[in-house]
Amino acid sequence: MRLLAFLPAVQCAVALGGNLQQIDDDNNNNNNKNNNIVIHNHHLQQRGMDHADILASRKLPDLEFFRNQALEEKRTFCVVEPDENGGDDASSIMGALNKECRDRGLVFMPGPLYHIASNMTTMGMDDVKIFLLGRMLWTPDVNYWRSVSMPIGFQNQSTVWYFGGKNVTWDGLDAGTLDGNGQVWYDWARSEGNLPRRPMNINFRELSHSVIRNLRFVQSQMWTMAVTHSHAVELTDIYVNSTSSSQWSTLNTDGCDTVYSDDITFRRWFVKNGDDAIALKGNSSRISVYDSEFHDGQGVAIGSMGQYDGKFEYITDFYARNITLVNTAHVSYLKTWAGVSRGFPPNGGGGGIGHASNITMEDIRITRLRQQPFFAWQCENYSGFAGKDCNSSLFKMNNVTWANVTGTVTKDVRNVGSFQCSAAANGCHHFKVSNIDISSDGRGKLDKWHCENVRENTGFTCNDPPQRFAYSNNSSSSSSRSRSRRKYTYMPYI
Repeated sequence: MRLLAFLPAVQCAVALGGNLQQIDDDNNNNNNKNNNIVIHNHHLQQRGMDHADILASRKLPDLEFFRNQALEEKRTFCVVEPDENGGDDASSIMGALNKECRDRGLVFMPGPLYHIASNMTTMGMDDVKIFLLGRMLWTPDVNYWRSVSMPIGFQNQSTVWYFGGKNVTWDGLDAGTLDGNGQVWYDWARSEGNLPRRPMNINFRELSHSVIRNLRFVQSQMWTMAVTHSHAVELTDIYVNSTSSSQWSTLNTDGCDTVYSDDITFRRWFVKNGDDAIALKGNSSRISVYDSEFHDGQGVAIGSMGQYDGKFEYITDFYARNITLVNTAHVSYLKTWAGVSRGFPPNGGGGGIGHASNITMEDIRITRLRQQPFFAWQCENYSGFAGKDCNSSLFKMNNVTWANVTGTVTKDVRNVGSFQCSAAANGCHHFKVSNIDISSDGRGKLDKWHCENVRENTGFTCNDPPQRFAYSNNSSSSSSRSRSRRKYTYMPYI
């Protein structure tokens, strides 16, 4: 493997493990070589295409294009080439991002294939541009990855890549791919949720004033990514696809989870998976989702919240607009743990306090949703206590709005919304809906709403009498061929 570092003033190349090579400065002859290349967004046209087909489908910028850009911007230029013998490329990637091009660098990763056989930490980058055309493929050694996975500091979840810095731009040009080799993980997990040290693909950690765009994430090991302790980050034109070819489901393959983060924007995402498309966890604020499409998972999750006994958390100022959901469980669902702590994270817990407020979703299109489009409950638990102590949570939920929602649900769904709010928190306040037009395959237009402890609601009438929640161990997500066990699968008032 070679890491080539081109210094703007010196124009030299450093070959890791090799010899120093002199590079002729023919910049004057190449300044205009690639001026005719225009980088378009091919995200929608290329969804689901094989990486090799994407590379063959259009002309992409080459090394000279990016070298010229680095020279014009007075940046250190690094080229990370795959190991010619198929060895581990992690060390060269870290060499570029942690050392040679860590500050005001431009890193070009042409591929075609990078083998990742060890975990990576690339933190503290400053004013760095990364262009990934290749495919990063994680090795399928489940036992190894579980032995080296690194904690993200929430729910005992872990990752194999810490990625952080400020003023970082990472562009995949609609070709760059992170492939977690997920099928081996789905078969290993056998549809069991939150197994210890099963890692997510990447943790954007302490990342600020940065842009992640035009990247493809396929077959993630668990969660695709988490954004933690980050601020002012935009993730744009992102493709996520984690699907199983066996009887086992893709449970836990969230598209992205935000934790302890503020001012995070998701724009033009496509997600096909077996769990939450986007999930907001504790201390997430000013999170926005625009112009996106979600298939087969659970929808947008506000939570879970209140998992840690006595700990204060908040989720505030969430806004989503122009969203399409196909065969998901919900449009969005709000979930808190009960007020009684039972077990330990990630599958147990409860007793946390705080609030979720100012949650808005509008201009939503749905097709054959599997459960109620709008859902809230306050007795989350994945360790055998789901649905217990439902009126004990002190976590408050208020000012939630859904507007301009149209489409269909499957024939077994009979309620537009189902809200189980905790009496101990004095219920949920100011839930509002407007311009809702949802029909069932077999029931026509739906207009029934199930409510428990809902206060000061607007736009709907709570007309379903109180009943106990019922539970099922079956999930019908088409992201798996099986009717697999979900971590907490509930079927309350569909």
